[in-house]
Amino acid sequence: QAQLVESGGGLVHAGDSLRLSCAASGRTFNSYTMGWFRHRPGLDREFVGSISVGGTDTDYADSVKGRFTISRDNAKNTVYLEMNSLEPEDTAVYYCAADSAHSPYEMARVGEYEYRGQGTHVTVSA
Repeated sequence: QAQLVESGGGLVHAGDSLRLSCAASGRTFNSYTMGWFRHRPGLDREFVGSISVGGTDTDYADSVKGRFTISRDNAKNTVYLEMNSLEPEDTAVYYCAADSAHSPYEMARVGEYEYRGQGTHVTVSA
């Protein structure tokens, strides 16, 4: 059974960095656009970033642009989200997602992804 498993979340202070990982299993996701989104307390799902199959194209939400970097290692079937200069407003559950029908620039508008993980909690204290 194909699944995505996130890891790397935790409790950090404002200004710190974290690196989230999303490990895929059960199938190869090398032909899937991958993305990250988050649920902040009391808010709707929010797109964070996405990356193309080959890793050459990326897209980010304005709120994280310049601070977060998404990358992928297709040999390891893994996607990463490097988060720098974290702010308390980044506190959320972060999920990774995979979709074969959309480009990175469309992922922000996808209603339901083909695959998504269970999420990892990130808490940023002031």
